[in-house]
Amino acid sequence: MYKEKVVELSQKNYDRIVELRHKFHMYPETAFEEFETAKTVVEELKRLNIEVSSNIAKTGVVGLIKGGYPGKTVLLRADMDALAIQEEANVPYKSRIPGKMHACGHDGHTAGLLGAAMILNEIKDELHGNVKLIFQPAEEDDGGAKPMIQEGVLENPHVDAAFGCHVWGSLKEGDIQVKHGPLMASPDKFIFKVKGRGGHAAMPHKLIDPISIAAQVISTMQTIVSRRVDPLESAVISFGSIHGGENHNVIPNEVVVTGTIRTFDQDIRKWIPKTMENILKGVTQACDASYEYQFIEHFPPLINDKNMTDLVKQSVAKIVGEDHVFEADQPSMGGEDFAFFAEAVPASFFLVGIAPDEDKPVVHHHPQFAWDDKNLLIVAQTMATVAIDFLEQNK
Repeated sequence: MYKEKVVELSQKNYDRIVELRHKFHMYPETAFEEFETAKTVVEELKRLNIEVSSNIAKTGVVGLIKGGYPGKTVLLRADMDALAIQEEANVPYKSRIPGKMHACGHDGHTAGLLGAAMILNEIKDELHGNVKLIFQPAEEDDGGAKPMIQEGVLENPHVDAAFGCHVWGSLKEGDIQVKHGPLMASPDKFIFKVKGRGGHAAMPHKLIDPISIAAQVISTMQTIVSRRVDPLESAVISFGSIHGGENHNVIPNEVVVTGTIRTFDQDIRKWIPKTMENILKGVTQACDASYEYQFIEHFPPLINDKNMTDLVKQSVAKIVGEDHVFEADQPSMGGEDFAFFAEAVPASFFLVGIAPDEDKPVVHHHPQFAWDDKNLLIVAQTMATVAIDFLEQNK
């Protein structure tokens, strides 16, 4: 019943939403440094006479729209941070900050959620409950969701459900993808050091070569997924960097290796790093070397709630049509710290297509990442509609 109003209000505010997106894009800020971005968000929410709290988890912002009637509280979330990438995209609103750009669409998430705020604020007297607007720092880094939750954003008033979306470069414009259950993996990190005894490369028998030992360790660790994890389960161990030595004729004292572990199952998530350390310990001991090992948990896997995903699927279809809403065949091994919200309350996260053509995907985290402003309308409209439908169903 609200579709026509949502579309009308989004179009009414479209120029302002685009203006905000361009501003965020021209002045990108990386993790926990989103001071100017947050300042703009606060100013915009105050312009709309929306209740605002700021400086949460350093740069996070919370807006609260109180409905005209009592009811539940729904949370809508956008991430604000950019990436340390030099922009090469040929757009008029190109980044003016050297070495930084919005290469993942968070400028659109933030502007789109402000657009949803404009829509919802105009009809707030008709709402049965509240809408909490979360503008979160540092999704690309250590994650701002967890510290914001720790600082109480799910309370006062208590949040009953949470929703978020991500513009998606492999999905065609006008299409939306949902996923019941697991959507994204836990993107954990590991660092280990193999410590040997360096010296002249012509006399390896008198030394303990950490390069050859590290090679054995890596080769053996690669069998964890292929030979020790159930083939019907999903897991990834990838090595991202190896550093050791400076000269062709000198065996170094140590080698440092870093990488990532991606999992969906919590038991496998705990088991893999322990198994990796057992391999590291066994190989280094057999070679008279020693080691250091560090496992860093980042985000949990993002698991969408069934009922909330059912609601999203029905809601977004009102905006783009049922023929443009698709269920993902399989989850992504990417990570997303919205997972912390999904752990705490019933939640669902969905993907909004931005590829101009099915055969021309837009590559995230790339210097030429670019997408059309018109997709902001779908972000704003779907987020607003999901919030309205949740409150309507629970009034």
